[in-house]
Amino acid sequence: MSDLTYEEFQRVEIRVGTIVDVEAFPEARRPAWKLWIDFGEEIGTRKTSAQITNYAREELMGRQVAAVVNFPKKQIGKFMSECLTLGFPNGEGEVILIGPDKAVPNGGRLF
Repeated sequence: MSDLTYEEFQRVEIRVGTIVDVEAFPEARRPAWKLWIDFGEEIGTRKTSAQITNYAREELMGRQVAAVVNFPKKQIGKFMSECLTLGFPNGEGEVILIGPDKAVPNGGRLF
């Protein structure tokens, strides 16, 4: 692992947003959901694909999550991913989403 300067870290925009829509993504190579995340007025709503099928659609709707919003867009099949939702593996092949434990304004930046 190489060291990262604080200035380099500051270039990564990790923002909080609220999941406002969830759709199945059956054409994905590995099971995934399509998510639309509201990052507030400044950034708007961005879409992404996330391999988090350990969550039901109902668990995802309205949930606040952390995501990187300044990576380049990435084509995933016929779907264009516009941000990277963050999570940690739980050791059982599932991803556990990262988000605030209390509600915060959408678009807030991690620092």
